[in-house]
Amino acid sequence: MNPIELPKHQRADAIASIRRYFEENLEPIGDLPASLLLNFLLEEIGPAIHNQGVSDAQQRLQLQLSDLTGELYADPFQYWPRADAKRKSRR
Repeated sequence: MNPIELPKHQRADAIASIRRYFEENLEPIGDLPASLLLNFLLEEIGPAIHNQGVSDAQQRLQLQLSDLTGELYADPFQYWPRADAKRKSRR
């Protein structure tokens, strides 16, 4: 898998967020160190986060598929029972 790439605006927002975090919690850093840290995080930790997201999506889909019959089942040949019920309710 290739490293995760962010669109330009998200990358700029991420760099700004990293810089702010460092400024408020450690010591100020510039755009280049923040950009390098972002590259490292995306390459090193990004795949683990991606894989967890894929696993979570698979579990959710499997749960929905396991109850597909319950979700989508339609009783066949219901026209006449419904028609009879309507006639009875009109009387």
